[in-house]
Amino acid sequence: MSEKKSWTKSFFIGSWNVINFTRKFVLNLIFFIILIAILIGISNSGGGKTIVKNDSALVLNLNGNLVVEKQYVDPAEKFASEALGQGTDNPEILVRELVKVINNAKDDKRIKTLVLQLGGLGGGGLDKMRLVGTALNDFKTSGKPIYAMGDYYGQNQYYLAAHADNIYLNPMGAMIIEGYGRYRMYYKEGLEKLRASVNVFKVGKFKSAVEPYLRDDMSPEAKLANETWMNELWAQYKSDVAAARSMDVNNFDERMEQILPKFTAVNGDFAEYALQNGWVDGLRSRNEFREEMVALLGEADNKKGYNTISYEKYLGLITPAIALPESSKDKVAIIVAKGTILDGSQKAGTIGGDSTAALLRKARLDDKVKAVVLQVDSGGGSAFASEVIRKEVDLIKAAGKPVVASMATYAASGGYWISASADEIIAEPSTVTGSIGIFGMITTFENTLEYVGVRTDGVGTTDFAGMSPTRELSTGLKQIIQMNIERGYERFINLVATERGMTAEAVDKIAQGRVWIGTQALELGLVDKLGNLQDAIESAAALAELEDYDTKYIARTLSEKELFWQGFLNSSVSIFSGLEVEANKSAFQEILAKVDADLKQFTQLNDPLSTYAMCIECRVD
Repeated sequence: MSEKKSWTKSFFIGSWNVINFTRKFVLNLIFFIILIAILIGISNSGGGKTIVKNDSALVLNLNGNLVVEKQYVDPAEKFASEALGQGTDNPEILVRELVKVINNAKDDKRIKTLVLQLGGLGGGGLDKMRLVGTALNDFKTSGKPIYAMGDYYGQNQYYLAAHADNIYLNPMGAMIIEGYGRYRMYYKEGLEKLRASVNVFKVGKFKSAVEPYLRDDMSPEAKLANETWMNELWAQYKSDVAAARSMDVNNFDERMEQILPKFTAVNGDFAEYALQNGWVDGLRSRNEFREEMVALLGEADNKKGYNTISYEKYLGLITPAIALPESSKDKVAIIVAKGTILDGSQKAGTIGGDSTAALLRKARLDDKVKAVVLQVDSGGGSAFASEVIRKEVDLIKAAGKPVVASMATYAASGGYWISASADEIIAEPSTVTGSIGIFGMITTFENTLEYVGVRTDGVGTTDFAGMSPTRELSTGLKQIIQMNIERGYERFINLVATERGMTAEAVDKIAQGRVWIGTQALELGLVDKLGNLQDAIESAAALAELEDYDTKYIARTLSEKELFWQGFLNSSVSIFSGLEVEANKSAFQEILAKVDADLKQFTQLNDPLSTYAMCIECRVD
């Protein structure tokens, strides 16, 4: 028996040693491959210095969504993804960096033209695209032309392309401006088949965030609210593009009876349709566009045939490797609150009740900071976390420092909650805001488990003991939760009434979870004026009576370990920038991604009382 045990023990020890050796070998192999690649890249880069040659085209080859704050990505994960040619799932472009690049190129004598390559541009909101469009218009005052060349223009890509002097489309390409829509997947029947019990608690007839779990279609109230604000957003889009292209605002084919005759006349050719409609200035193959650039800039001995520099490389050139020391001037601090509002500490790209409050506290305790701009780009989230953040806004005001809320694409529900106490609220005309309402949702699976023969039973000392997704919520507990939701709505209404100088009854009429666009919010008294971030900065400075001042972004301080790896890996990541990434998804993958996104919206929420001020219906397709 002892020999058998000894043999068994030896077998498992030997197996583990083999597994452990293999694991270490693979990890070391990967490490040395990456290390060798870095050394080769550095040796081949001639010191890694990028030079902008005279008569160059700055190519804005944008890839990702425009954002006011990038989602935090672990430097090691980012490097590994780039090294393996995988890219990131959701690439992002910091809008202030893009504007900085365009502004710098305007005065750079080496840059003779801008080329917009927008095939990888996702979106980000009309407010952010307006900022870029304004920068492009300013660039043109230098006398330098802007060219847009694309295989395909979607709605967001075309908004920026419209600011170019010449818009070219590949003869095999297409351009589609589809307007705005809000179409969601509804799970009521599916959940019933799974026998899941969805317990929803809400206030506000327009609070439709949880509708997909209670209905199989969009409610009439949700359709009314969504149509109202989306029609206004669409009108703004058309007005901006028409102004940029110097064309009639009615030159948008919104109905099939308008499209079909024109499409028939060009024999079903998307590119010719765009040309005949005045959307583009010409059809160019890639070689034809290359020849036009060579004629403009002169010939160069490289793959393109003319001198170019990419967006990322130019950004790297004009961005100091080491942060410059702060000036001694008084400061207007900018704190970005972007993403879903969650309880606790969260990393950049998500709003944490504790972490965002800590940034506000940092601004309050900084003697050089005389005013604060809270830049909000959020559809809300945890009601508890929203109140934690708002309390810090109150403390800044109590310290004698004015606070101005600058609303970006979204500042709804919890996003409005954290803005409400600011001395002044400035929204973009296209900001989606309001959605003043509260909801809670708890899903239990006692019937699902019973269907497969699994039951939950036991005893507890109180009626609260043993709360679990495997047990049905009692009638009394449902009543308690609903009362808490109603109290939360009352608190929200009174907060807005107090801060906006309105009666609770007046707020209730425009609340009920209803979504408004920035221009409508101004008429309703929910915001003080329309404008962008710069307007908010100037207003905050005026309130603080500042004339000579600087701005200062306050963000989470990276640890020494994070700073080391970020610097080391960022210096190496460009080696792999030429690798091609396959980003196309099948239709089925797109459906799965939507289901996953819907589920993630709720599974990531962590309010202590499951009480949420969140506007999920604010998104457009």
